[in-house]
Amino acid sequence: MSHSAYGKIWVAAQGALEDLIQKEIPAEPPRPQKDQQVAFHTLATFYVKYVQILRSLETVYDQIVHPQKRRVIRHVLDGVMGRVLELKREMVDLEFSEFHYYDDILQDLKLTPEDIEIPIPRYFVSEKIRVLKDRERILAQILAQAGPQELETKVNVKQLSLAEAVRLIQVSERARQGRLRAKFMKEIRQEEEKELQAKIRGVTTLDPDEASTRIQKVWRGYSQRKRTKKERLEEMIFLGMLPAPQQQQTSAARLQAQQVESARHVVQEEHEVEFQHALVSIRETIRSLEGPDIKESLQEQIRQWFIECHDATGKFPDYPDEEDGGSAAIFAEKTPEQVAAELAAKEEEKEKKKKSKGKKDKKSGKKEKKKDKKGKGKKGKGDKEEEEQGWKMTPSNFLPTVVEGNKSYKDVWQGRDEGHNFSQRFDGELIKEEKRKEVEEEIRIQVDELMRQELKNLKLTVDREKGKKKKGKKGGKKKKKKKGKKGGKKKQKKEKDLTADRTIESLYEELVQEGLLIRPSRTKLTDFIGEYSYLGTTLRQADIEPMPSLSDVKQLMALYGILPLGSQAVHEKAPLMKTLLLAGPAGVGKKMLVHALCTETGANLFNLSLANIAGKYPGKSGLQMMLHMVFKVARQLQPSVVWIGDAEKTFYKKVPKAEKEMEPKRLKKDLPKLLKSIKAEDRVLIVGTTRRPFDADLKPFCKVYKKILLIPRPDYSSRLVLWSHVILQNRGLVTNALDLSSLAKITDGYTQGHMVRAVQAVLTDRRVQLQGKKPLTAVEFISPLARQDPIYKEEEEAFKTWYAKTPLGKKRAKAAKASEEDGESGKAGKSKGKKAGKKGKKKKKKKKK
Repeated sequence: MSHSAYGKIWVAAQGALEDLIQKEIPAEPPRPQKDQQVAFHTLATFYVKYVQILRSLETVYDQIVHPQKRRVIRHVLDGVMGRVLELKREMVDLEFSEFHYYDDILQDLKLTPEDIEIPIPRYFVSEKIRVLKDRERILAQILAQAGPQELETKVNVKQLSLAEAVRLIQVSERARQGRLRAKFMKEIRQEEEKELQAKIRGVTTLDPDEASTRIQKVWRGYSQRKRTKKERLEEMIFLGMLPAPQQQQTSAARLQAQQVESARHVVQEEHEVEFQHALVSIRETIRSLEGPDIKESLQEQIRQWFIECHDATGKFPDYPDEEDGGSAAIFAEKTPEQVAAELAAKEEEKEKKKKSKGKKDKKSGKKEKKKDKKGKGKKGKGDKEEEEQGWKMTPSNFLPTVVEGNKSYKDVWQGRDEGHNFSQRFDGELIKEEKRKEVEEEIRIQVDELMRQELKNLKLTVDREKGKKKKGKKGGKKKKKKKGKKGGKKKQKKEKDLTADRTIESLYEELVQEGLLIRPSRTKLTDFIGEYSYLGTTLRQADIEPMPSLSDVKQLMALYGILPLGSQAVHEKAPLMKTLLLAGPAGVGKKMLVHALCTETGANLFNLSLANIAGKYPGKSGLQMMLHMVFKVARQLQPSVVWIGDAEKTFYKKVPKAEKEMEPKRLKKDLPKLLKSIKAEDRVLIVGTTRRPFDADLKPFCKVYKKILLIPRPDYSSRLVLWSHVILQNRGLVTNALDLSSLAKITDGYTQGHMVRAVQAVLTDRRVQLQGKKPLTAVEFISPLARQDPIYKEEEEAFKTWYAKTPLGKKRAKAAKASEEDGESGKAGKSKGKKAGKKGKKKKKKKKK
């Protein structure tokens, strides 16, 4: 695609964003919404439209090469990402559920589920690719120095004596020879039977013309059937009724598109380097050429202000402090009288505050008590009003960012003629405007120092007595300010740094050697295969809570994990996410999602699983040192993910005897303290995975892991996609002989892990070579699946009942009960009304009689 094509996508996205801003910030404040369904529909519509804009802006930011445009797009992109997260939180608070369904909205907007998939911005990794490569190199060096580590579990191998080994080999060899002998004998018998049948029938010789006619007939029939079958297959593929066969080589058009995209990335880097050089050079030229003129004009303006203030008030004004803006406050389009009046008013307020400090301190207790009493009464009334008013949209932290970015687009880039800028290099005039302001600000600070001294000299010469008094006042003020600052610093408590004498590099190396900092596998979120649930809205309308689909889980992982960790601007303002729990049966992909989270954001992965930390850093002091090192390195090298496998073991109700030596509750007391230390600027996420959450004590477990994602077994549509994907990934071929639909149907209850193991067992090297002669069939996968235990309904129900006991599950259950009671009361009211109406009619009839 060309520069203009991406420019058009940007214009369309900004237009859609402008419409959304007008709806979110209307001229008149909207009335509170009492109907929950209407409120959710409003939120979901905003969410879907913001996701579409996010997808467009992400594509544009990745491919546009103009450095100044990219900065505007990045500003808006971060704001839209944050707004999507805020809307998701609103929907969760409204419906008390992590999973939402937008079937009706997609139908109204004529969209597909793929159109609302959360995009993962590629700049999360591309903008720090050098840092990631250096980190990978250092990690490889440390692991190489440490030597080979036995990471795989040891398999107990039974040792055989020499006689037993010889006997085992003899048995297997004799069995092989017996199989071959049986095969040869079978072939000999078949040949003998054919010869006997030929003798019985009698061999008749055909006329050459008749024989050739028969051969032609058979050949022509075979060739025509083959041609018809091929044409039918091509037609079905063209109509989209059958999937296209696996292509070993990518198409030429796709290869060219990939080359163009990579070439644009190279151009981006070149233009960025030029832009950075231009920022420095243009600033220096402005400072050298325009600096003296700016300095003279500022001095003349300030002197003129001195004269005007003296003429208006009869005395020279006080010069504004640096905290108040210095001379910038003078040039804020105000008259000398207004500026002088403001300065005088500020001085009077400061003097009054000093005098009335003691009086206010005495009266403050009584006033606060009265206010509290009044406040209580007002709060009670306010609560009633809020209940009557209904739902309102909470104030947004990101909407001002979006509005600001949209305004800069309209002011600078909307309608800007760039016909001359074919190569999309930087615009020098825009740089001059920005740098001129910076240079003017620097010079203003220097001029302020000179003009303050000049004003002091003027005051000394004209009014010495007043000048001395003002000097004394200023001195007292400065001292008091300094004291206040010192007192504030003393109040802040600093945590003890247990490794103050060590560098981050040494801590990093130690954590790698101890196996606490591990290398994440290179898996992307797109490798987590799952299909969209098309019956979610229908089931909820029928008061049936559907099980979430794998596609929904993947979207939540992008929203709660990848987007906040990837962007610092989003993480600081978005709803703070400190912990995340992935709960589900074995084999559903919990560990894969953790590794995908690290790969997509370029995060470090720290492994604090119970099995990994057992025997390391013993004792309380050792545990404190380990956690201190982990979180210190995690903050310094953020983003970071701290993974705790088998998270339920930390909160065991009763520790099993077999696991007492491992001390499973080591982290129970320290985890809540660590969560308090994580702040908005720390891009550190604690991710727990559990296959048996019902073994944990629920209250402390949910206090630590406040955001819980329940990962179910795959449904039919997901299994259908998974079988095809896993077979192709393991060098298999999907043909008409392989009935994937039946295979997906009979594997209900099996997870992704079961499917992968079954495919790997079937597709050996020999079976892959035989696919051309003998295509794969569904029957081949049944025996390896039969050796594995599926997930039974009892286990799935156990997960559902456990999730219903979590705080969010309880809120949803309470809301469902309340809605049922409201429905029943409404029906009762209608029935009473009908009965009353019937009684009234009967009374009227009696009177008439």
